[in-house]
Amino acid sequence: MDKGDSCILVVEDNEDDAAIALSALKEHARTHDIIRVRDGAEARDFLNAVGQFSHRHVCQMPDLVLLDIKLPKLDGVQLLKVMRSEKRTRSIPVVVLTSSHEESDLTAAYEMGANSYIRKPVNYDEFSRAIRDVSRYWLTVNKMPSKAAPDVLRGERDLS
Repeated sequence: MDKGDSCILVVEDNEDDAAIALSALKEHARTHDIIRVRDGAEARDFLNAVGQFSHRHVCQMPDLVLLDIKLPKLDGVQLLKVMRSEKRTRSIPVVVLTSSHEESDLTAAYEMGANSYIRKPVNYDEFSRAIRDVSRYWLTVNKMPSKAAPDVLRGERDLS
């Protein structure tokens, strides 16, 4: 992370959907680094700054998480539950961006603390507009508390 330590975490296992999301984010969220992981376990590693992400400081949290629901290893709902149970990650905006039309997924996502649930548009232009609108709202319009100082986070347990 090098753009002022601001980043968007994209948790997406589908290569085509990830490519569209990354392309749209690069166009509409230029001041943020964009980190893409392929499953919930990899996202948890990123948030804990372990494994392949041990080079980054654990206190540098994403400004926004775009999260698919149907993921290998640790699904989106499980990741949300873990994130919302931890002080250092509970206030990170999480937008579920999924192709799931299952009412149970929508309900579970909100019950676990999703900030928004968006069904992925099939059309590229609509998908790009959705990413633009989501990133504009959560990164520009919405106001979040200042990121906590590292002292506040000492002793916080890992997201496992």
